[in-house]
Amino acid sequence: MTESEKAQQVLVALQSAEAATPDAALQLLNGLVGLVRSGGGEQPIEIEDARASAFLAICEIGKALHRAEPAAPLWRTAIAATERWVALAR
Repeated sequence: MTESEKAQQVLVALQSAEAATPDAALQLLNGLVGLVRSGGGEQPIEIEDARASAFLAICEIGKALHRAEPAAPLWRTAIAATERWVALAR
């Protein structure tokens, strides 16, 4: 799977998770960890940085959902970070 395909898959899953119940969203986010955590190859630093930003933003949502805290403002940050990753990976 290419970097672009990974980023796009993460974006689609994030958008689905945002509309899901907190428990379902948490399961979807847990499934993304492998895609977001490592690039699987040498990438330009900009792409590595974008992926890392998306990963951290997704982790923040996961923490909030796990603690039953409001996650609404965190979704936009995670989606924006992932959109940046998608754009750079093309």
